Amino acid sequence: MADDCDTVPPLPPRFRFRDLVLGGDNFGETEDRVQVEFFVHEQTFKERLQLYFIKNQRSSVRIRLFNLTIKLISCALYVIRACMDTDPSNATCYGCEPDNSDALNKTEQCLLSCGNGVDYDTPTEHMYSNPNDHIKWSALLWVERHTWLWGLQVAIASVSLIQTILLLILQYKGNLLNQVLSVFLVIELVTSVPFIATIFWTPLRNLFIPVFLNCWLAKNLLQNLFYDLHRVMQKQHSVVTQKVMILVSTILCLIFTSVCGIHHIERADNGGMSFFVAIYFTFVTFSTVGYGDIQVNIWPSQFYILCMIASAIVVLPIQLEEIAYVMIERQKQGGTYSRHRAQTEKHVVVCTTTPHYDQFIDFLLEFYAHPLLQDYFVVLLSPCELDTSLKTLLQVPLWAQRVIYIQGSALKDNDLGRCRMDDAEACFILTTRNSMDRGEADQQAILRSWSIKDFARNVPLYVQMLKPENKFHVQFAEYVVCEDEFKYALLANNCLCPGTSTFVTLLIHTSRGNEGRDMDTWHQMYGKCSGNEVYNITCGPSRFFGEYEGKSFTFASFHAHKKYGVALVGIQKAEQGARILLNPGPRHILKSTDTCFYMNITREENSAFISPKEEKPKEKNIMGLQTDYTPSSEYGEASAFQTALAGVGTIALELHHIEGSKSPGVSPRHVSNDVDQLGEKETSHTPPLGRAAAEGLHIKMPTRPSESSSMDNNHLMPPNMGDDEPQPLPIELPDDAPPAGYRRDRRPSIMPVQEVMSSDPEDDQLKDEKPLHAQKQVAIEAEDISIWDEEDPWTKGLPPITPYIGYAPSYCHLLSKPKNICCLELDQPCEHSTWRHAAEYNWPNNNIILAAEYASVAMVDFVVPLRTHWRPKHSLKPIVIIIEKRPDTAFLESITCFPMVYYMMGSIDNLDHMLRAGILQSDTVVVVDKESSKLAEEEYMADANQIVAVQTLFKLFPHVSIITELTHPSNMRFMQFRAKDSYAHKMALKTKEEKEKGSQIAYMFRLPFAAGNVFSASMLDTLLYQSFVKNYMINFSRQLLGLDQAPDSGYLCELRITCEDIWIRTYGRLYQKLCSTTHEIPIGIYRTELPTDNKSECSVSMDFEENSSCGSPEEKKEIASIIRSKMKKLDLPEEEYDNEGSNKRHREVSYVLINPSASLELRVDDVVFIIRPSGGPKTPSPMPPRRKFSSRRRPSKTRHTDSKRPQEPIRLAFQAASPVASPVKTSTDTKL
Repeated sequence: MADDCDTVPPLPPRFRFRDLVLGGDNFGETEDRVQVEFFVHEQTFKERLQLYFIKNQRSSVRIRLFNLTIKLISCALYVIRACMDTDPSNATCYGCEPDNSDALNKTEQCLLSCGNGVDYDTPTEHMYSNPNDHIKWSALLWVERHTWLWGLQVAIASVSLIQTILLLILQYKGNLLNQVLSVFLVIELVTSVPFIATIFWTPLRNLFIPVFLNCWLAKNLLQNLFYDLHRVMQKQHSVVTQKVMILVSTILCLIFTSVCGIHHIERADNGGMSFFVAIYFTFVTFSTVGYGDIQVNIWPSQFYILCMIASAIVVLPIQLEEIAYVMIERQKQGGTYSRHRAQTEKHVVVCTTTPHYDQFIDFLLEFYAHPLLQDYFVVLLSPCELDTSLKTLLQVPLWAQRVIYIQGSALKDNDLGRCRMDDAEACFILTTRNSMDRGEADQQAILRSWSIKDFARNVPLYVQMLKPENKFHVQFAEYVVCEDEFKYALLANNCLCPGTSTFVTLLIHTSRGNEGRDMDTWHQMYGKCSGNEVYNITCGPSRFFGEYEGKSFTFASFHAHKKYGVALVGIQKAEQGARILLNPGPRHILKSTDTCFYMNITREENSAFISPKEEKPKEKNIMGLQTDYTPSSEYGEASAFQTALAGVGTIALELHHIEGSKSPGVSPRHVSNDVDQLGEKETSHTPPLGRAAAEGLHIKMPTRPSESSSMDNNHLMPPNMGDDEPQPLPIELPDDAPPAGYRRDRRPSIMPVQEVMSSDPEDDQLKDEKPLHAQKQVAIEAEDISIWDEEDPWTKGLPPITPYIGYAPSYCHLLSKPKNICCLELDQPCEHSTWRHAAEYNWPNNNIILAAEYASVAMVDFVVPLRTHWRPKHSLKPIVIIIEKRPDTAFLESITCFPMVYYMMGSIDNLDHMLRAGILQSDTVVVVDKESSKLAEEEYMADANQIVAVQTLFKLFPHVSIITELTHPSNMRFMQFRAKDSYAHKMALKTKEEKEKGSQIAYMFRLPFAAGNVFSASMLDTLLYQSFVKNYMINFSRQLLGLDQAPDSGYLCELRITCEDIWIRTYGRLYQKLCSTTHEIPIGIYRTELPTDNKSECSVSMDFEENSSCGSPEEKKEIASIIRSKMKKLDLPEEEYDNEGSNKRHREVSYVLINPSASLELRVDDVVFIIRPSGGPKTPSPMPPRRKFSSRRRPSKTRHTDSKRPQEPIRLAFQAASPVASPVKTSTDTKL
């Protein structure tokens, strides 16, 4: 029985199906269900009325519009009634006879006066001595109102009164007295209740009712209507517009009330005045003109005018004060970019936290430097108020019509709507570089980018970041520039290729190359070359490169530079996701769809191709070759020996005939017999010309007034012998010389640039009979791998540890086994090392010191370019990072895999720290900007610490090249400051002149900047700005600096011109030399020279005073004494310090030439910027000059790679190495 009770009986089939269909849980029909209704309080009649009249926005707006309309209609009906009532003498109640007692009294007075001899037709002083005695009060109480007009006014008054009472009941909240005593309610009752009373009492139909007071009710309704419109339309209208409209409505109400009131009161004074006269009198009175032609004589009119004037004096200032307050606040908050302007004009938005004058003016100058952007507008959105300098800037007419400032936050949709972000062409998000916390500045930029992308998804974002580890948060942005990435990569390349920072800075700035045009020294050439920029164009329709379609890349680059002066440096294939390739090498054949990247003063579309009217016939010399290239004598003349030496290539070419030659462009030539065409005056010069001299060739060099040289398309040519036309070069052949058809196995010193690389590998093995000194140096000083692998075996590959998310790994030199973290600290001994300073390490090359405030993961971008895979091991320099704060483990782990990278705790202000870091063994010191310096009270004092510290190093260690990063570019004039340097003073004056001319890079003539010794991260801002017009600039710059590596893309490196290479003479011949042998593309020159007085106004003699450069001899001795005492204290060899021999270096001037002309004369110690192909012939860098190591070495201090097995120092390994190394085969295409 219990089991039966516990068992639940199954439901009948019908309930199962119903529950399945309805989804209910009904277990029986007796289950009670309760239906609950919500918001029942809104179903009452009162709540429905409140919902319709008050709560519902759209219905309440309609009701307010209806009320406003009927109030205006009532005012219009009053004016109509007043104009129709022209006879106030008949004013009486409705249905009553007019009272003529006043007329009778006047008649009796006239009769009496006639008997007394008084003429009452003529107004006399007696009649109007007391006008108040003749006031007709009935005219003020009664008016004439037609029946139809009365009906309309009654209907309007009834509707208004009913609606007012209804709203009073609906808005009742327990305090009836406040609602009853409302001014607007009183006016409503005064203007409506009397009309209702006339319905029940007919004589009151002509009663005067001040209906004109409804204008104030209409003004109140208009004001409330603005608020309702804001809620309904969900749009933020201008507050100033509302206030102005309210002010205008208040003035109109005052005028209308005064006109209607004075018109009615004057009815009591002998007929009164017309409505138009009342308007005229009111305007004259309120404008304080007071002509006096119209007067009011009775006291009610005078009293009414006083009340109106008092009301105007009280009300109008209050309204004006509100407008002034709103306008002041609006000026602080900026304006609003209208929707109409956004749809008809183009604009960009700039978002930043704190706008700075320097940053914003740089943006404006760079943005509007492009002709296509002249019609654009710039909207500045910032939550901070503009400072005085920016307010003054925006008042300049040049920017006042182009820049709109809006104070607001990018995180508010309302403010984004004010600047019409959804209609903008682009949005630039700039970070606050002067912020103490760079991470916080990046976080603000990230939130802004998220907010803008959420609000306007289709607007392109140009985001500036400071720290690379925050870059992955804005990967959705179209263009991102990370400051630390570019900064450290640029500084690293500046250590290897001097002047790289200046080269890149000038390359990403917009300039026409007009700087320094009025000068005759190096400034003119430097200023003209600074106008070169990177442009792109499709190969097919291009005038520059279209004719080289189907030719090799190096062939097109050389001939385009020779013919048009443009440097073709890269291409991009017309494929999906194709990347920019810098110098892909001769294997790449140009296609019509390829995008070519070239350096030039301006883009091809803005260039005009002018052909000469008469082309001079190309003369042939005795060798049968054409001479169509004559370098200008602007850069100097070549000596007779150099000219003769340069002609060897041509002589060798004419005697060089290879049977079955496969190299295109080289055809056999025969020696001409016209050897008797000599000038009258000749001199014989027989220099040692290599193999040509050994065969008995003699070149007679006739004297000429001006020496010049010529070169054909691909080969070196002998110089022209005359001024007017080229003369043949006489050659005396020996008696046993071979006949004219004899072929020899001989190639020219500069080989032709091949149009297309042959598929036969043997054809690529061009034999360079006269390689550059840098190429020969590799064979002389070949690296011994065993020396470098003795302690820590090296390998090549990708870094095993990724320093931050979004990092692009590069192929570089690595240690086979990462170091221990304890071995990274330079001056702290551990169980693996007992060395305490850099001198004990005895590195084979000079080290590079990087001084910073704290360790950043972006420093990996400084290490990687210095350890890139294409640099030979023997040329790598040790890196010592000096930081003031203890680094974290993540940073240390990211650098353990790189060879010869160390860190130490210290500061550049401490001499002991710099000596232990190896500044005596260093050739480059890089000083990075400090964040703590942003605390300076004066903004431009943020660089004071770096400037003074660097100046101290400059005085103590003049042999070291110091590269300094500054916060403000204007402070670069203090770098390596010499108060008595007259030449630096001239450069300062030149900078001021260029700035007055409107140059965007006026600081380019500052000697530290021109030499690449100073750099500011703000100079990289233009890279982001230029991306708006040149969308390829960021990727191109990353490829150039080595931040990104693409397959088949080349890389930036340097080539130094030595005395043995000066035979090339010109930049154009060097271009051919590199393109024909190693397939390298030169893009610029870093030149160092001693400027002299060449009768130029801006050039002065370089007679530096001894005190202006390195100090007096007494100061030198004092400095040497202090440093040697410090070295003795630190147990450093004192003989390594030498402060002599640096005077010449301080007198030198260095500058960068971007894409110079082909006729530029090369000089000794010129450093050529070249882009070397990745897959073509490689020419390793030469062995750098090794310093003389001190023989003093403590034997007890040794380094152990293993705790049980000691290793010999690197210096001993070098002593054991063979002094003569075997040549290294670097490439099959280059013969060393």
